[in-house]
Amino acid sequence: PPSPPQTPGILETQGSLDLQDLVGNFSSSYDSYSDSDSDSDINITYVDYGAAPCHNYFCPLFQRVAPPFLAATGAAAALGTGALLVALAKRPQAWRWPQSRALVAQLALGTALFAALLPALAAGVGRGWHLGTWPCRLTHLLWHWSVFGQALLVASGCCSAVWARWDPRSRRLAVALWAVALLLATPAALVSGVAAGTSCVRRSVDILAPAYLLHLTLCLCLLLLLPAGLLLAALAVPRLRASWAAGAGLCWLFLGLWVPYGAGLAGEFLLQAHLLEPTCGSFERFDLALGLSEGLGVLHCGLGPLALLLAWRC
Repeated sequence: PPSPPQTPGILETQGSLDLQDLVGNFSSSYDSYSDSDSDSDINITYVDYGAAPCHNYFCPLFQRVAPPFLAATGAAAALGTGALLVALAKRPQAWRWPQSRALVAQLALGTALFAALLPALAAGVGRGWHLGTWPCRLTHLLWHWSVFGQALLVASGCCSAVWARWDPRSRRLAVALWAVALLLATPAALVSGVAAGTSCVRRSVDILAPAYLLHLTLCLCLLLLLPAGLLLAALAVPRLRASWAAGAGLCWLFLGLWVPYGAGLAGEFLLQAHLLEPTCGSFERFDLALGLSEGLGVLHCGLGPLALLLAWRC
C-alpha cells in the first residue's frame, strides 16, 4: 500500500511510520517495518536538520506499555461506569445539582463509549490493525465524539443549571449537544487512515491539509480554549465560584486531564510546520510529552466515574 504523506522536512527510514501518528492514537504497531529493515535500529529517526541522527526512546516504551495500559484503563472504566449507573438507578433522589442525574448519566454514557474503543486500540498496538480503513475512521469518529460531547456537557453544566431536571428543555439540549459533538468529530474521521496496511493512524494527511487544520482548530477550541474561558468566567462570576464549592469542580476533572493533550497538539503543529525552530532535542522530547499527555486524557474514563461516585458518597 502507498505510504502516508510525510511531513515536510522529516525523513525516515524506509518502511517506518510517522512518529507523531504512532503517538497520536494508541492504535499503531510496528509490524509495518519491512524485512529489509529488520537489522536497522528502529530507535533512530533521521531528521533533516543537518544534524546527527536523533535517537527516539518513546517507540519501544509505547509498544511495551500501551496495550496493558489501555486494557487496565478500559477495565477500570467499565467497573466505575457500571457502579455509577447502578448508583443512579438505585438512588435517583440522591443526585442533585451540581451533580444532577441528567448530567451524570450522560457523562457516564460518554465514558462508556470511550472505554468501549480501548480493546480494539490495544489489540491494534499489539497485533496490528487489520480491520481496514473505514473501521479505523469510525473508531476515530467515535473517540472524538465521546471526548467532544463530554467537553460540551461539562461546559454547559458549569455555566447553568439546565441539567438540574430532565424536562423537555434539557432533553432538546441533550440531543442538540450530542449532534453538534458528532458534527465536530467528523474531521477526525476524514484525516485518519491506515498506514502500511497494519496501523490505524490519527493523521494520514499532511500537517497543512485543510481537513487537518479544521480538526486541529476544533480540538484546540474544545480542549484548550474552552477550559481557559470557563476558568476566567468562574474567576469573574461569583455564582460560578460558589458552584465549585458545592462540588461542580469535579466536572473539571475531565477538562483538566485533556488540556495537556490540546497543548501537545498545538506544539506538534508548530514544530512540524516549522513555525518553531526544530532541534534534535525538541524532537526527542516532544513525542514522549505528546504520548504521555494523551495517556493522561485517556485516564478520564476511569477516574471520572470514580470521582463522581466519591462526590455522591460524600
